[in-house]
Amino acid sequence: MDETPSPSMVRPRRCCTPAPELPVTLDMPGKVADFFRASDLEPAERAALDQGVTVRRGQGYTLRVSATPAVHRQLLERCQVLDGSPSPSVIPAQRKARREYANRVHALVADARR
Repeated sequence: MDETPSPSMVRPRRCCTPAPELPVTLDMPGKVADFFRASDLEPAERAALDQGVTVRRGQGYTLRVSATPAVHRQLLERCQVLDGSPSPSVIPAQRKARREYANRVHALVADARR
């Protein structure tokens, strides 16, 4: 007797590894980018910042950064100090810049869930 299962009984194999995250471009306020330039970062984070494109905006600038969503989330966690959490001596403009970047990262996460 033939031991091979019929085609209707065979289930297709599903890959167990998730699809890799694709790079996403977000605008990072210059005050946040300046904070990172003086920080000790992971190689992937440093590479993303080094490859960013500077866009002049009036008096300041924006750094257009292409990185995976995971790297953007890591960068957001690293700039938590700009939110004034550990130290009340944060300049209000830095706090606002961090909030703007946080809103962009959170919007990215929300779009990915749809």
